[in-house]
Amino acid sequence: MNSLRQQHRFGRIVAPDDAWLALQEREPILEPELPIIDTHHHLWVRDGHTYLLDELLADLNTGHNIVATVFEECRSMYRADGPAELRPVGETEFVAGIAAMSASGGYGPIKVAQGIVGYADLTLGDRVEPVLEAQLRAGGGRFKGVRHSAGYDPDPTIGNSRPDMQPHLYERADFRAGLGRLAAHGLVLDAWCYHPQLADVIALARAVPQATICLCHVGGVLGYGAYAGRRDEVFAAWRGSMAELARCPNVYVKIGGMLNRGAALDFAARPAPPSAAEWAAAWRPYVETVIELFGAARCTFESNFPVDKMGTGYAALWNAFKRITAAASAAEKADLYAGTARRLYQLD
Repeated sequence: MNSLRQQHRFGRIVAPDDAWLALQEREPILEPELPIIDTHHHLWVRDGHTYLLDELLADLNTGHNIVATVFEECRSMYRADGPAELRPVGETEFVAGIAAMSASGGYGPIKVAQGIVGYADLTLGDRVEPVLEAQLRAGGGRFKGVRHSAGYDPDPTIGNSRPDMQPHLYERADFRAGLGRLAAHGLVLDAWCYHPQLADVIALARAVPQATICLCHVGGVLGYGAYAGRRDEVFAAWRGSMAELARCPNVYVKIGGMLNRGAALDFAARPAPPSAAEWAAAWRPYVETVIELFGAARCTFESNFPVDKMGTGYAALWNAFKRITAAASAAEKADLYAGTARRLYQLD
């Protein structure tokens, strides 16, 4: 067993254990022709763990019909110098290069990083304008939005999205001014927080109605630390907040990213990874609720790889999602797996 996996704590990221993942129960690819846009994956070299084009393609080409992807910021390859607010542009430059490699056709038909969601510090307010302009130039037409995470919880076991994170980031006037500048460019805010913070997202969506907001990871449901053993209570609170958020027409939801923070299954303690059927059973209440509340036209699936590769292979991940949506109509599936993503991120 990979020693890093043995030391795994929910909320923390470790490199995947390929030998352990190879033990996952295999099943035929469900609905192999269904086009999929993976709306949330990373590319990085982090603590000796490499996840770049070759590693990503090895996952994308495991049987599902992945037609394109959207890269999600992960603080990778920032510029080494220059003004601090412009250093995240280096990540977009790095990913745009990988996207160009993919677009050459030399790596197959999948359009890797057809969309890029990068980072800009929206608390700069109106002063974020030159950062957004630099990101748009660096993206070469692929830059589609900014993720500015706000994950905060007073329980130190949870792990905040940044070491210096303070509560209520989305309520700050400077952040909202920066979001206004983002919206003026037609760019999306990918919001990420934990489920007790969803009231902040609701208030943000109402305060800046011209902004398009995509809530990552089904609203950041927590199931460990102070939230362990409280699944029914957490679900009820989360559902109530999501129902209120669904009333905001400018909000979309990414379905995925529940494996680690949600802590539904203690995957690291197992001799082999949970099967697609087990993951589907664990995630079904959240996925079905979100689709019911927001509708397929405002929901899109994500892999959250390589983070979720800690507990499942790529083929099994998408089979789990397809098991949950088996009863959906063809039109609903078209939206959930690709159509919503195309509209949300204005993909060609």
